[in-house]
Amino acid sequence: MSLYIDIEKELPSFTLKVQIKQNQGVLGFLGESGSGKSMTLRCIAGLEEPTRGKIILNDRILFDSENNVNLSTQKRRIGFLFQNYALFPHMTVTQNIQLGLGDITRLERDKISNEYIERLCLKGLENRYPWQLSGGQQQRVALARALSTSPDILLLDEPFSALDYHLRSNMEKELVEILDEYKGEIVFVTHDVSEAYRVCDDIVVYDRGIAMPKRSVNDLFNSPKSIVEANITGCKNISKAERIDSNTIYAKDWGYSYSINNSSEEEINYVGVRDHHISVKKEIEGNTNYFTVIKIVENPFSYTVMVINRAKREYTPIQISISKDLCDFDIGDNILVKFEENRLFTF
Repeated sequence: MSLYIDIEKELPSFTLKVQIKQNQGVLGFLGESGSGKSMTLRCIAGLEEPTRGKIILNDRILFDSENNVNLSTQKRRIGFLFQNYALFPHMTVTQNIQLGLGDITRLERDKISNEYIERLCLKGLENRYPWQLSGGQQQRVALARALSTSPDILLLDEPFSALDYHLRSNMEKELVEILDEYKGEIVFVTHDVSEAYRVCDDIVVYDRGIAMPKRSVNDLFNSPKSIVEANITGCKNISKAERIDSNTIYAKDWGYSYSINNSSEEEINYVGVRDHHISVKKEIEGNTNYFTVIKIVENPFSYTVMVINRAKREYTPIQISISKDLCDFDIGDNILVKFEENRLFTF
């Protein structure tokens, strides 16, 4: 199975530019709302036409502007789970699932819909209408409809955004189990970084219409390559930086030098570290420096602690996430803060 996208689409606020090749696994589109993620899905599905470019699915050309190819949505063999599920309110669960099954016998339609009703735990709800279903049940109906046509690719547009937190967690587990059985291509759109980490194998980060180079999940979270990637993956601490030698950098916004594991001679412009990769120590050791505590915020299971270089207050504060049993200091205290060498990433 393979998906190739090389398109541009002129939009009022920016030009969408996407170049992706995916051969296996769940591909995630991660970015802020309005960055072009859902528009890319709509172009794959044939609901929107790119200005130029090419889309190829399993060696079958869906769109090619140069050769005037633009298959209809019905011919693309796409399964699309919309953000709002797009169920027809006047149709029952069974009728919604059977909607895209096309020109087959009534017996075949019933067999396929019953199979997905059973698989997605919708038994007993066959004759109910969407307004009679919970949010999770509506999502399962929409997923059953998307899967019932045996599509070559499954497009999931923020499938959990309409659910509350508890239901979202349960549905995510259910969806991952279903996706494990599905053999086609999968594209998963989200702006939730934790969701993307748990569901996806590879991720494309979007920045105002620009699809950045595809990264594996582990590479993206462990070694962001840009400010956009660092921010979108939840890094709270980023400083301008310069290389002192092959293993040492100076963090300009924090006012201290740090040893790093990256021994290449490439130019460095920034250094970052995640708030849960910073620790508080009792004694000086490698990569520890004194900072002054300026704010402590209590969370359900931890504290968010803001500290700043004690020498000069014009430096940028650093955010630390620390468990409650380790937070034995107050605002105004000077504490030793350690950055692990293998947790600092540069770009």
